[in-house]
Amino acid sequence: MLISLWRYRYFIASSIRGDLKGRFARSKLGALWFVLHPLAQALIFAIVLSEVLGARLPDTDNDSAYAIYLLSGMAAWSLFAEILNRSITIFLEQAGAMKKIAFPRLCLPVVVWGSALVNHVLLVAAILVVFAFLGHFPGAALLVLPLGIILISAFAFGIGVLCGTLNVFSRDVAQVMSVVLQLWFWLTPVVYPANVVPESLRWVGELNPMVPLVQIYQNALLHNHWPDPISLIYPAAAAVVAVALSFAVFRRASPELVDAL
Repeated sequence: MLISLWRYRYFIASSIRGDLKGRFARSKLGALWFVLHPLAQALIFAIVLSEVLGARLPDTDNDSAYAIYLLSGMAAWSLFAEILNRSITIFLEQAGAMKKIAFPRLCLPVVVWGSALVNHVLLVAAILVVFAFLGHFPGAALLVLPLGIILISAFAFGIGVLCGTLNVFSRDVAQVMSVVLQLWFWLTPVVYPANVVPESLRWVGELNPMVPLVQIYQNALLHNHWPDPISLIYPAAAAVVAVALSFAVFRRASPELVDAL
């Protein structure tokens, strides 16, 4: 499958460009909407929680610390959620193309992956501009973000391809995952710091591989801290297992994929 993807690399690259252009073909702002949607959502959370509800981060006197923390976490989560959500439905959305054109079916979630990465880079660039307006300039730990991008996107890709394949045969998968993703978001310390979680519930965070992945962004962009390599072993292993399992399931199901559509 990897050899097939390499042979169709130009098809994948052109499809990514087409996907990015097609999503906002008739929009005046075009690619800016890739940034504005998640940025607006994060800013709304920041304003409501910090200004209205008085949410603050402990051990910091920076008035903008909570907004920076939230924007960093939302950036990491939006990459995960976009790849996962779109991968779950991509085979159904492209059913017509799959029935008419011969190409490796795995190209479709790879296109989603590539499109989400471009979107994410634009979002991170916009967030850094917002940080500059807030008077906050991340340090050298910013260089660890590519590692976070790789781990988050690989984990999301693996789960997305697995669920997307199963969703072809049972459409309930997408409905279940929409609920699971909402619950997963609130079980991940994106809008709240991890240390406010009650001691009796912290085992949930220890089982959640997204916690250390989101914290890569939060610690790097807010505190200029490098991640503890030990803390990344579990999410890295989860990403490898997710990708390997998705490839195995996809390969077994691919002969019947088009017929099921």
